[in-house]
Amino acid sequence: MQCNNCSVLELEFEIKVMGNTNIEALPQIVEHMKRRGIAVKAKEQGLVVPESGAKEFMDFCHHFMETEQVLFRINRERWKPFADIETVMDMQWIDEVIRKELIRCHYQPIVDAHGKIYAYEMLARFQNEDGSVIYPGEIFPAAKSRGRLYALDRVCRMTAVKYAVALKEAKAFINFIPTSIYSPEFCLRSTTHLANQLGVNPEQLVFEVVETEKVEDLDHLKTILAYYKEKGFEYALDDVGEGYSTIEMLTDLKPNYMKLDMQYVQGVANDAAKQKVALQFLRKALDVGSVPLAEGIEERTDFEWLKEQGYQLFQGYYFGKPSPTPMEVDVALAL
Repeated sequence: MQCNNCSVLELEFEIKVMGNTNIEALPQIVEHMKRRGIAVKAKEQGLVVPESGAKEFMDFCHHFMETEQVLFRINRERWKPFADIETVMDMQWIDEVIRKELIRCHYQPIVDAHGKIYAYEMLARFQNEDGSVIYPGEIFPAAKSRGRLYALDRVCRMTAVKYAVALKEAKAFINFIPTSIYSPEFCLRSTTHLANQLGVNPEQLVFEVVETEKVEDLDHLKTILAYYKEKGFEYALDDVGEGYSTIEMLTDLKPNYMKLDMQYVQGVANDAAKQKVALQFLRKALDVGSVPLAEGIEERTDFEWLKEQGYQLFQGYYFGKPSPTPMEVDVALAL
């Protein structure tokens, strides 16, 4: 069984036409495509074609149809104006990045209150085949436009597990997009199998719900996290103040770690408003039995203030920037 969302098969475009002119032209278009050997499926007021066929339809549409009355969608997502179809096609390069796994990981240290390495966050880095860098600001919009966020999340997750082998006993924090998981048992089976195959202790892996995808279906998220827990993994919640505001909700989710966002960390030692948020967050984490982690630390004063309040884990440029190999932290500097 193969999940279309997690694979990088050729996209299918579902096209819907409206208006008498377009509807009358539709049968001729279908016949034309069949004569050209294009795998086209006719539907009421529309058709379904592979990407190569969508390009043919696009040329035909621009010349003979009223394009403002044509819609398209991929992967049963929402319908979009036909004018947006070129953007989806222009982003086809993302398919090769995913298919050929042109991804590597950098390690950013996470330390305890004594400056000792506790874990590393695994941060994905992307590149073209020629080795040139692709920035996250390019990669994620491209993946989203082509319905590839699911496939990208999977390959990033698998790559991070491979890179975790180098960590020995330190934990690895691995970002994941919960909305990319259709069925935890099916979608995450390959992750658990790879960890077992590589001899990575499940207790070393901490799966972190990323802040870029706001979770609306909390029951689905709980199902995912229950699966991780059953397999021996830990999990962390990011951006807690935004997505998980109540103690009751956090108690249900039972995160092992909660991350305080850098906007409340940087400058906290001298900002009363940030201190108030940081202390509320700390109480919330301790109330639900989570380890509080402050990320984005760049100044010693912020580290000292947060440590004095009771924060247990810390991450940021003050301790080390992401690097291609796991780096040690200068304990004297950290303390």
